[in-house]
Amino acid sequence: MSVSVKLATVVLAAAALAGCVAAPIMNVSEAPVATASGKALSNEQVRGAIVRAGSALGWQMKEEGPGMLLGTLQLRNHTAVVAIPYSPKSYSVQYRSSVNLDEKGGTIHKNYNGWIQNLTRGINAQLSAS
Repeated sequence: MSVSVKLATVVLAAAALAGCVAAPIMNVSEAPVATASGKALSNEQVRGAIVRAGSALGWQMKEEGPGMLLGTLQLRNHTAVVAIPYSPKSYSVQYRSSVNLDEKGGTIHKNYNGWIQNLTRGINAQLSAS
């Protein structure tokens, strides 16, 4: 293999690896509050479902005001912080900040999105069981 072919291969491999670790930041907007029974929940019940789901996954939930929680997940040397506004009708999970997750220009380490998907599934499961 010539030097230019080897260099091109290394550059392409590096670009592919770089693409594997960054993804557009996932936000959940106005996800509906749905229960298996179809009954409406109070603000406090929705808050409880979010806190239970987050706690089960290692998120620390902190009240930030009426209808607003702040979720923080710390894994090894990585930290993700999300704002979670909620009401009896819907909730959202919005990126707030991070440490060591390579956030820039609307992208972030791909593991972040998996954490948000797990949190959303957990919230939905807790709401459904309410």
